[in-house]
Amino acid sequence: MTMRQPDTIAPLAPYAHAPVLLLIIGLLMLQPLSTDLYLASLPSLASGFGAPAATVQLTLSMFVIGFGGAQLIVGPLSDRFGRRPVLIWGLSLYVVASLLCAAAPDITLLIVARFLQALGCCSGVIVARAIVRDAYPPADSVRVIARASSWISLAPLTGPILGSYLQVAFGWRAAFVALSVLSLLLLAAVVLRLPETNMHKNPRATDLSGLAQNYRLVLGSRQFWAHALPGALSFGSIFAFISGSSLVLIRVLGVPTEWFGYCFAIGVSGYLAGTIVCRRLLPLFGAAVTLRIGSTVSLAAGAVFLAAVGAGLAHWSVVVLSLFMTMGAHGVNFPVSQSGSVTPFPQQAGTAAGLMGALYMCVAFAVGSVVGASFDGTLYPLALVSCALGLAVFASVRLTATPLRVTQ
Repeated sequence: MTMRQPDTIAPLAPYAHAPVLLLIIGLLMLQPLSTDLYLASLPSLASGFGAPAATVQLTLSMFVIGFGGAQLIVGPLSDRFGRRPVLIWGLSLYVVASLLCAAAPDITLLIVARFLQALGCCSGVIVARAIVRDAYPPADSVRVIARASSWISLAPLTGPILGSYLQVAFGWRAAFVALSVLSLLLLAAVVLRLPETNMHKNPRATDLSGLAQNYRLVLGSRQFWAHALPGALSFGSIFAFISGSSLVLIRVLGVPTEWFGYCFAIGVSGYLAGTIVCRRLLPLFGAAVTLRIGSTVSLAAGAVFLAAVGAGLAHWSVVVLSLFMTMGAHGVNFPVSQSGSVTPFPQQAGTAAGLMGALYMCVAFAVGSVVGASFDGTLYPLALVSCALGLAVFASVRLTATPLRVTQ
């Protein structure tokens, strides 16, 4: 049988005139750019505001809390009122919050503005995930996500490099100015080019009884947990590096700030490689086996990191190699996890995407808190967290496994 290549995938006829995939890619890029673009500035924020590392980590943790909590609201809102209006209001909030971040006079206001920024960012990501379900046939959704993920990897790949140079040249505020410009461009594109894709609006989606019914339906599905849980743990494994790599590389291993972005980008290139591998594995083995392969790489990444640190290899290359392997595993795990969590729920796509995203953010918040609180000037805490998460991803796939059939 001849396999249809991912590059030939097109949206359903009503959306063929709109740049749906390009908008999905841009919206999904907001989340990694919102964190990665200012990673190189974390040590500077600590010294500039005279705040401890744990307080500076709150600019990440509060973003995660806001992003995670909002998904429980944004998803149902888009199921009831449509994707377009929720997206427009959310991107507008993101623009304003990014400008507030850039103008923050102290760490407290920056943390508050980051929380507001997360609320706006959430609308872009959640609605983009729901649009995939709306605008593409169910059999194509996992391949659409894998294809988009290959392009999305450019954000964590180039974001830290750009952020490092912005930090050296202009200071930490420049990163948030750049984010406000990007979100303004996305807002204009949505207003001008994106049609409404929700053809099954549910007027009861935001009613308490309707919410409860939809939540029971999604949370009671074994297929949802078989994909959302491994995906959340896999996201937690990369968030450990997002929250801890700048402190480890710059403070512990002495990597210059302007070189941090390159180190992080080398590691993040594993995500691009992982998404490409995922696109090759899906037609050959199917989604279930692909997820098993990705989870095995997750376990190997964490084990290699801890073993290297235990052997006394305190070098930047150890961190970069471990990040590369962890990102590669997530590049395989994420497309399968996202598609498998949302595809079974055509009437509740926003709710399912919101619950999946909230689970991702809960795990990320817990991981970020542990990494920030356990930082002791060595590589051991980050290595221990990474290994534990790799084991958790591997175990969750085996314990919750249920086949996901993808029609070729």
